[in-house]
This record gives sequence, structure tokens and C-alpha cells, in this order.
Amino acid sequence: MIPFNKPHFTGKETAFIIEALNSKKVSGDGMFTRKCHNYFENKYGFKKVLLTTSCTDALEMAAILINIQPGDEVILPAYTFVSTANAFALRGASLIFADSQDSNPNIDVNKIEALITSKTKAIIPVHYGGVACDMDKIMFLAHKYGLFVVEDAAQSIDGYYKGRPLGSIGHLATFSFHETKNIICGEGGLLVVNDSNLMHRAEIIREKGTNRSSFFRGEVNNYGWVDIGSSFLPSDINAAFLFAQLQDLKSIQERRVELWNRYYEKFKASALGDSLRMPDIPEYASCNGHVFYLVTYDVTQRNAIIESCKKRGIQCVFHYLSLHKSPYFLEKYHGAELPNSDFYTDALLRLPLFYDLTFEEQDYIVDTIIDVLQRSYSNIEA
Repeated sequence: MIPFNKPHFTGKETAFIIEALNSKKVSGDGMFTRKCHNYFENKYGFKKVLLTTSCTDALEMAAILINIQPGDEVILPAYTFVSTANAFALRGASLIFADSQDSNPNIDVNKIEALITSKTKAIIPVHYGGVACDMDKIMFLAHKYGLFVVEDAAQSIDGYYKGRPLGSIGHLATFSFHETKNIICGEGGLLVVNDSNLMHRAEIIREKGTNRSSFFRGEVNNYGWVDIGSSFLPSDINAAFLFAQLQDLKSIQERRVELWNRYYEKFKASALGDSLRMPDIPEYASCNGHVFYLVTYDVTQRNAIIESCKKRGIQCVFHYLSLHKSPYFLEKYHGAELPNSDFYTDALLRLPLFYDLTFEEQDYIVDTIIDVLQRSYSNIEA
């Protein structure tokens, strides 16, 4: 079986973990945490970064940081992972779901302004597959109406919008280092704080609501409970693993983008090239090689392809289910129909893409899917 994902290890992880163990400091904010923080701030120009135990935790920190209260409204795409919504629902926010674009699963920025009310507090764009949302339009609306922007950049490491790193544009941003992402540490995340007014409080929230970080820098004589918060910081062992990955980020990205481009060119050159929908990369966005997907006719065709590929030893998978139609939220949703989100729920098909995927395996995947699709289209035409 060719799996959908296979975690890639650089070979440096064990050595760095042993180094962390030998330092006798393996709880949060140790030597490797600082190395990771410096890397992200220097490479991408992020104003301040804080490693977290997951992207979900980073999102929950963001919701606390912008003071989400019961009754506040946040605008977010319906086609996203549940963590994007949960982080704000936990603070009592009303979730205002927006539809995806026709051309790709990102939020349709032209639908956002009509959803803004006097209760709106934030917009949460999700850069699906590491492909940027139209951030100029989103930031324009944020400035016009006095809203926060939290970039859910879980899949977007080394992704860019008009040459600007994703995660550097909104007031806050979050990244994931889950084992399915481009760089990993098993479980892990990152909060990016670009608004200087939020930086000090971000440290407090991450340290269980205490000013412990200020104490260790010698800024206060003792530390205590000064705000709400939780234990959001990861072990330095996780940070050591992540730092090993960061050392090879360039080669990891080059390989993933190479595989992404091979998929694209091979499907484009196939007999199905004119009718097959592939990922859309707007001219303002880069491709970071996170996910390669096809868009099928409907859920029946998509599921049939998944099953056919499984029989031939290939694991292809679907992705998100529209959150406004989820079992938890269905009775709570009173907004308009979101046809594009629902369509991607039914029709989007993700193909295996990971660093160690060989060209031979990839060619077999492409040939198999083209054969399955040709049979499928033949049945539709018949």
C-alpha cells in the first residue's frame, strides 16, 4: 500500500533530542525552543513567535488574546478543520460561516463584507493547502471595520502571498507541525504575534496566566497569576525534533514542490487534461507542496475512485466536511446555503504526497487514477 502520508525524518532528530536530554532542561522554553523561535523570526520576519503543543492550542491562544466574548461574531470558512471553529466557540463566539471560492477551497473574500455586523470581532482566513487567501482584500476589510485577522496557516509553512510569508500579514497566525504537515514534530504548533500590543500578554496566556517568562528574564522579582491562560508550551524534546526538521526545510520544500509539479504536469498532459480539475494557484500565491488534490464530479465518483485506488494499493482520501452541516452545528446554523463548501466536501480527492514518495510510485499513482477516471467518465457519458 502506498500510504497517503509518511512522516519524513531528517536523521538529525535523535541527536538533537539527546542533546536536549543532556542539557537537563527538557520542559518548555529550553535551548531548542529558543533556537526554533529565532529561526522563524529571522527567516520569515515574524514579529514574535511562540511554540505550542498544537495548532489547535495556538488558535485557542489567539481567541483568548483578542478577547473573544460570548456574543462576539467571527467569520471563517465552512470548509476547514474543526479546530478553526472550536477555538472561538470555546470562548462563546457566534460562528459566521462563509463559502469557498469557485476556483479553490479558500474563503470567498467577496462574500465576507456582507457577513460583517456590529458584533463581528475577527476574520479567520484559512490558507487551504498552503495556498494564500487574497489577504489584501481581507486586511482592507479588517481595517475598514476595526477587526482582527487570525491567519490559520496550519498547512502553510514556507507559503507566500505576493512575496510575503504567510503568517506575517494578519494580527496573529497559527501553524501546525503535526506529522501530516511539511515539517513535523509529531504534534506541535506555533503562534505568530504580529501585533505588538498582544506580545506581552501572549507570553502570559501561554504560561498558565502567569508572568513567569518576565521573571526568568529578570524583569520582575517574582511571578504570579496575572491573567487567564493554560499550559500551551511544548517540551523542549518536541522543539529539538522540530529544529532538526528546520535544518532541512529547504530540501524538504524543494522535494515536495517537485512532486507537486510532477503531479500537475502529468495530469495536465493526460487525455483528461481539459476536463480534470486540479489545484488552482492564484497569481498572488505560491505553492508550498503541501497537498495535491483533484476535484471530481460528485461524491459518488470520488468515493468510487478512492475504493478503486485502495484495491490497487493506493491510499487516496477526501478532506473536510462542511462545518455548518456537521452533527454538532447543523441545528445551530441559520445562514445561507454554501454550495462551494458543500461541493468540495463531496468532490475533493487528495493524493499521496510526502517527501519519500518515489517517482516510480508517483507514476503508478498517476497512471492508476487516469485509468480509473477514464473508466468513470466513460460510465458517466454512457
